[in-house]
Amino acid sequence: MFNEMMRAEIWLQETLESGQSIEELAERLGYSSSQIRRRFRQCFGFSPSGYRENLRLEKAARLLAYTPQSIGDVAKGCGYSNHSAFSRAFQRRYRQSPREYRNAHQARRQRPRARPGAIPDIRTLAPCTAVVTRCYVPPMQLEPPEAWPRALWEEAPPQGVPVDTAAIALLHDTASDCCLPKLDLGVLIDPLQASGLAMPPSLRLLALPGTRSACLPLPEVDALAMTLESLLAATLPELGEHYSGDAIRLVAEADGLQLQLPLAGSSALSENRL
Repeated sequence: MFNEMMRAEIWLQETLESGQSIEELAERLGYSSSQIRRRFRQCFGFSPSGYRENLRLEKAARLLAYTPQSIGDVAKGCGYSNHSAFSRAFQRRYRQSPREYRNAHQARRQRPRARPGAIPDIRTLAPCTAVVTRCYVPPMQLEPPEAWPRALWEEAPPQGVPVDTAAIALLHDTASDCCLPKLDLGVLIDPLQASGLAMPPSLRLLALPGTRSACLPLPEVDALAMTLESLLAATLPELGEHYSGDAIRLVAEADGLQLQLPLAGSSALSENRL
């Protein structure tokens, strides 16, 4: 049952800005809508609709904190057609209005600890493909990259998946108060190898689009929190750049990790399932 509800959770994330209903999710998984609601709550402690609203509000919080988008544009970009409804929902979730939340984050940027760090390399990443699994742990509890493939398979990878490919982590949350901590761990593969691969229920293929990103070497996973804070709060604003709010990528390299943070203004689409 958990693998099916994990698929439901991922579907809710991937269709965040669409108008697709829980009934469509139930039909996709072969259940009634009442079964989906009951089983989803048993697994995650939220109704599907409540979880989707939390995801929308968490995305809105990232955009308010790290981009200059107007509040109206943030609301529309997170699936709210009514500005007042968005403000009320945000107030319930964060105990602050959207404007108060943005002002509080802007004030924190002025603190001495939020100083610019290393200058990232800003470039457009080429599209790529990954085999990933969803893990429900906070990004700051991420294990070293040599442990990532072990999350994918207990013994051996599925036939056709190379064992010597680069590992990747996709971080969906930057805040410690997200409703459901989650990240994706996986390995990069040749897109030509993706077709015809038989995936067990716990794995899925992701087509990662080309996206304009701020890229920075990371010596170890333990440096992630401090590097992200400096990059988001100080370095990018100094460069006139802003985080898009999409999944942050960590790619394992021979001499460490590379942090790839997607930037606003990119024409790339969000990650899509193959």
